[in-house]
This record gives sequence, C-alpha cells and structure tokens, in this order.
Amino acid sequence: MSFELDIGFTSLAGSKPVNEDFCAAVLPEPGSEGMGVIAAIADGVSTGGLGKEAAQTTVTSLVRDYYSTPETWDTTVALDRIIAAQNAWWAASNRRSEPALGMTTLTALVLKGHSYSLAHVGDSRAYLLREGQVTQITFDHVLAHPDLRHQLLRAVGAEDRLVVDYTQGDLQVGDVFVLVTDGVHGFVRLRQLAELGQSENAQAMSENLVNAAIKMGSNDNATALVVRVLGLMDATLSDNNRAAVTLPIPALFKVGDTIDGLRVTALIADSGINLLYQVRDLQTQTLYALKTLHPARAADAQERAMLAHEAWLAQCMQTTLAADHLVHLHQTLPNGKSPSAYYLLYDWHAGETLQQQLDRQHKFSPNQTVVLATQALKALGRLHRQSVIHRDIKPANLHLGEDSVLRVLDLGVALSGREPEALRRLHAGTPSYINPEQWGFAIKASGVDAKGEEESPDAQSDLFALGVTLYQLLTDGKLPYGEVLPYQSGRYFRDPTPPSRHNPEVPIWLDHIVLKAVARDKRERFETAEEMLLALERGASRPLSAPSATPLIQRDPTMLWKLLLAFSGVFNFLLVYWVLFLPK
Repeated sequence: MSFELDIGFTSLAGSKPVNEDFCAAVLPEPGSEGMGVIAAIADGVSTGGLGKEAAQTTVTSLVRDYYSTPETWDTTVALDRIIAAQNAWWAASNRRSEPALGMTTLTALVLKGHSYSLAHVGDSRAYLLREGQVTQITFDHVLAHPDLRHQLLRAVGAEDRLVVDYTQGDLQVGDVFVLVTDGVHGFVRLRQLAELGQSENAQAMSENLVNAAIKMGSNDNATALVVRVLGLMDATLSDNNRAAVTLPIPALFKVGDTIDGLRVTALIADSGINLLYQVRDLQTQTLYALKTLHPARAADAQERAMLAHEAWLAQCMQTTLAADHLVHLHQTLPNGKSPSAYYLLYDWHAGETLQQQLDRQHKFSPNQTVVLATQALKALGRLHRQSVIHRDIKPANLHLGEDSVLRVLDLGVALSGREPEALRRLHAGTPSYINPEQWGFAIKASGVDAKGEEESPDAQSDLFALGVTLYQLLTDGKLPYGEVLPYQSGRYFRDPTPPSRHNPEVPIWLDHIVLKAVARDKRERFETAEEMLLALERGASRPLSAPSATPLIQRDPTMLWKLLLAFSGVFNFLLVYWVLFLPK
C-alpha cells in the first residue's frame, strides 16, 4: 500500500525581484512504491548570481535521481550519493570564478515505510508537528554571532567535501512536516507555526505561512512546503524486524494442520533452521509455500532477523525487473488479514528444481543449458544492479516451472548491504559452489598461489557458482573441482577438465565459456552477468579464446619440493649402488 499524503507548497519572491527559492515533491511511479516519497526545498545564495539555478538543479536532480538508486540502499546512502554528485559539480564550477557563482541550502525529506529520513545543509529548516507540539528537526549551519547569522558555514557548492546532516525517526499518522526557507522561519515563531498547523489542508497551511512571514516584514524570498501524513505505506526492513520479534514462531505442523485459513499439505524441506511447507488456502484452494523458523530456533534473535531480512529483500525485489525470475512474496494473507504468527508466504509454482532433474538423471542438452543459463544470468544481473548478492546459487535453488520460467529461489543468505551482522559474517553457501577467494585462495600477480585472508562474496561469486552449475548440467552432475563436504575447504590445485571431455555434444565455444566462469584465477573470470550473457548470446559467431592452462608449479605449489625429493632419492640410490656393487 502506498502513502496517503496531503502535500502543499507556496513560494513567493517577496520584496526581492527574483525568487531564488525552489521546492519540489515527487510521488513514486507504479512499481516503485517501495522507494517512498521525497520532498525537498532549497534557498539559492545570490552572491555569485546563479543561486536560483543552483537551487533548481540541486532539488530537481535530487528528487528525480532518487528513484534511480537501488531500493536496497539505505535512504541516507542514496541521498548522500546524489547530493555529493551535485556538490562536486557546483564546487568544480565555483573554483573557476570569484566570487562563487552558484551555491544553495538544501533540506530533503523522504518518507518510507513507517519512518522518515531527513538530509540537511544550510539554514533552511524542517519542523515536525505531532500531537500539537512543534519540533525543529534541523540545525542551522550559520555563524553564531547575531549580526552574522546570514553567513552560511555549509552550502551545496561551497567546498569540495560537503558534510550533510542526516536525521531519521518513526512516522505516525497525523504527522505534519513543514520545510521552510529563512524568509519564513526568520519571521514566523513556533507558536504561530503550531496555530497555522490547524489549517484545513497542506496547501492552505503553506499559503498561510508565507503570507504571515511577508506580513511580519520578511525581506527575503519566502517558501513553505508542507507534507501531512494521512496513512502509512507498507513495512520496511525495520518494520519487518519488529514483526519478527513480536509475533510467535508457529509450532511444528503435521499434514492436515491449519493456520490462518491455510491447510498444510506437505513438508517440503527441513534444514534444521527453516521449515518449508506446501499449504492450500481453504477458500480458493490455491497452493502456497510457507516458510518459517524451526521451533527450536524460536528464541534465536539473529535467526529471526535473518528471516525478516529475507522478507524485506523479497518484497523489494518485487518492484524490479528481477521479479519475473523470483518467487512472489505475499505481505498479507489471501483473506486480506495479517498472519497470527511469523512466517513468509510465497507463491507455489509447479515444476522441478534443476537438482531434482539431475537426481532423476535428466539429460540436459547444450541448447537447453544455454537457455537456462540465459534466464539465470538475466536474474542475477538484475539482482546485482540492485546491490544484492545471492551467495547460494546452485541447481537446488534454480527452479524450472511448468511455464518454462527459471526462478531463483531462497534469498535467505543474500547480502544487500542492510543484512544483520550475523548474516554478513556467516560463511554461507554450498562448499562445492564457493569460489576460491572465499576460502582464502588467491592468485598473485606473479602467478603463484597464495593462501591469505578470505574475501567477501561479490557478484563474481554468484557467477562462479552459476558456472559450476552449468558444468554439472553439461556433464551429468560432475563438479569442476570435485565435491567439497561442509566440514572441508575447497581444493583448487588443478584446472577443471573441459565439459566436452565428459560430454562430446558440448561445443568448444560453450566449453570455453564454462571454463572461463569457473577459472581458478579471479582475473580470468567474467566480471558481470551482462558480460557472461553476451558471450552466450554470441555463441559460435564470436567464440571466446580457450582459457590459458595453469602452469604445473602454480597448480601444485609443492611440485618443486617433490621434484627435488625425487632427484635426491635417485641420486642417493645411485650412490648406494656405486658403493656396494661397482668394482673398487
């Protein structure tokens, strides 16, 4: 559900010939509701003559570019990146002129989920009216002396490095946010602001504020932007975390048990941490997948937080292009009510995982493998563009539905930048699909293996795991580096055998792509999903060159010592033979 808001704004030049203030508010387009609503106000500095332009471009760029940032980014991160880019542009322009041409204050408000985020630079202000009380939630960046309060200490474009104040807080229905420039707050007192907050709507309040400031003798541009919160939007990550803490974990279900109008029809998986059931809605007879924590883990706060992160991440991905290759998560029950316990309810798709097909010895042709790889890469590319790393790509987590759509399952260990600390530190994934760097193996510039610090997973980690998966599909389940058990670490002291050695139907160009995807050296692998997808689409028309073979000394760092030991053994054998058997 989107926000219910009442937004109004008024901006007048006042006694000045030019209005250098600027404000804007933007609602999300369909499909981007999870990004929330952004509003911003700016007061251009007139010293250099381009204050109006600075205010307009800064606000316009911010409210437009905000919706181009990944939804998985924290709001303050998204705002900081955009504001920093605007500041760098204006600061570079101002270095070439004296005095500086374009500078501006900026106060930006983002309402998202059940919370708000505020970014602030300069002496424009933001107030929060809640339950009849008025609170100033920004701090003026001006000189403390009463006669110099017009001198800004911070402004967009003033310096190469801009420090922005960020404030975050909870939202309530009935909250009123008031963003004003100094032409208003310098003349309207808090008591008047509280009285004007009783206006019938946001537009009337903004007009009353500006008119009151001008009536009180404001000698500057006067601008007011008012946002009234009438209804909240869907939950964010913090909201999911609260639900995970407050709701109980359901008990173990048996087939035939019911919860919230859903009947359990089968237990699909039990990992010891999570349980996955197939359930049927009693009213519509529609099948769903229900995922929850094992009751034995009910008291584990970290496991609850991980499941809440999965729910939030799945919710975020539903508003992106990646949604076509992910399973839809329902935020409410089919009857429209909220769950009585903490669990996730996904759509149920008929079909099989690729692992199930391998287990029943299904033969994947090269053409079918390329089609599956293409779908998987499109999904991974879209996840990576949202700064999401899956971390557990394998045949068991790739589901081919009866509609011929390949879907990526299980975001339970995925990284988004906002995952719980315990999830970030977890060495997650299936050992046989983990790239060498996560085990601490690396290839030095000299071409010699090194064992050092384990690297964090990244986009290349998912591509390596997908390469291992493709290798399996083409070779009837064989693994390029052999099976690695959970209590072992990976072994990467040899080059994988080309898939065509196991399956003569595999063309050489596909051989090269798969070997490049699972190369021991990170520098030889694909860097992005788009790069690997392009190689598959070009196929035999523009084949990749064969990956270079790893030198023997690099495949086995102990080989030199083995050769020396062998030479020493032969030499000593000859010496003993000479002493004992040759004539003196």
